[in-house]
Amino acid sequence: MRQRAEARTHEQPPREMSAPSQAASTHRDHWAALTASFLGWTLDAFDFFLVAFCLTAIGREFHQPDKAVALSITLTLAFRPVGAFIFGLMADRYGRRIPLMIDLIFYSAVEVATGFSPSFTTFLILRSLFGIGMGGEWGVGASLAMEKVPPKWRGVLSGFLQQGYALGNLLAALCYLLLFQRWGWRPLFFLGGLPALLALFVRFRVKESEIWQKSKQESWANLGKSISSHWKLFLYLTLLMTTMNFVSHGTQDMYPTFLQRFWKFGPVERSAISAISMVGALIGGVIIGLLSDRIGRRRAMVFSLLGGILLIPLWAYSPRLALLVIGAFLIQFCVQGAWGVIPAHLSELSPNQIRGFMPGFAYQCGVLVAGSVGYLEAVLAEHVSYAAAMSLTAGVVLAGAALIAALGRERKGIEFAEADDGALLR
Repeated sequence: MRQRAEARTHEQPPREMSAPSQAASTHRDHWAALTASFLGWTLDAFDFFLVAFCLTAIGREFHQPDKAVALSITLTLAFRPVGAFIFGLMADRYGRRIPLMIDLIFYSAVEVATGFSPSFTTFLILRSLFGIGMGGEWGVGASLAMEKVPPKWRGVLSGFLQQGYALGNLLAALCYLLLFQRWGWRPLFFLGGLPALLALFVRFRVKESEIWQKSKQESWANLGKSISSHWKLFLYLTLLMTTMNFVSHGTQDMYPTFLQRFWKFGPVERSAISAISMVGALIGGVIIGLLSDRIGRRRAMVFSLLGGILLIPLWAYSPRLALLVIGAFLIQFCVQGAWGVIPAHLSELSPNQIRGFMPGFAYQCGVLVAGSVGYLEAVLAEHVSYAAAMSLTAGVVLAGAALIAALGRERKGIEFAEADDGALLR
């Protein structure tokens, strides 16, 4: 009798998790995914901006002019679509977590290897490989995070996520300020091994996306059909991201060099001003992201981009240092404010079945087109002043991005689990 009673006890199904416990678990899951994606993008940007800060020092060691080292930035940007294509397809076929972990380890290894570059040719090859890793991280991380966070907070959390890029820039500036004069440029790249540790966090703390589990494609053929059926949407997103990448890279990549060549600032002043500008970016991304939850994605982006145009004279032609710093802070508030909307906006426009691929690949194809902007600014600065080169570029690209954003559509606050993908632009 006792044995039968014990058997019945063991056969009873486990009790379901209480509503408060389930909500707490879901909340932790949201933040784990957002944290992993944010830190992945932060460390990606940190590695990328090290070249911008060390550009003249790298050129000096390898006996190359500014425009030749700036070409390495262009190569990094040009190879990002390759990473977005590979890791984006993997994310829609096999889930978000595994491709994200592979990507983090890959670009960490390449970044450490960059610090050992024996020649300029090797340096260029490694920066191209780094572009593959950098291109893969954003799309996979953004889809994972945006599929998990609550829709009503998607805009502000999108702004937080995207500003991992600004934080990476800020960290690169601080490391350059504190370490460069003592150790030179090579040891800075050894810090690029840190993302490999983040892969462990993803492995043990981040759960797979439930949206992907419900909508995943069972074959590569079906995945290909889903992608090809939304070619019009892809073209629009690529055009939008081309203009947005012109905006960010046109106002950031050559800015430390502008401060050195035009203002004659040393490493301390350059890194300090760049760091202050990235504080503006961090604040702008979150505030404009929050604003987009209230007034819509497109309106928030257009408002922010037009504000950036008004700030160009202060940013490039300030008569005093204090005004220059204010201009740098405010223009990146506007630039990254508009960018803060992007993860939510692209995720909402993309179908569930291809959200790992579509936003990231469109983003990085935009980078491919816009990646030459730093090189073009360096060439233009050989014929006019650096201030004229920077301000002319910024005015054109900010106006173009505002126009393309205004002409698009949006699906603010859509519930991904209930999304009708057939209603999307095809």
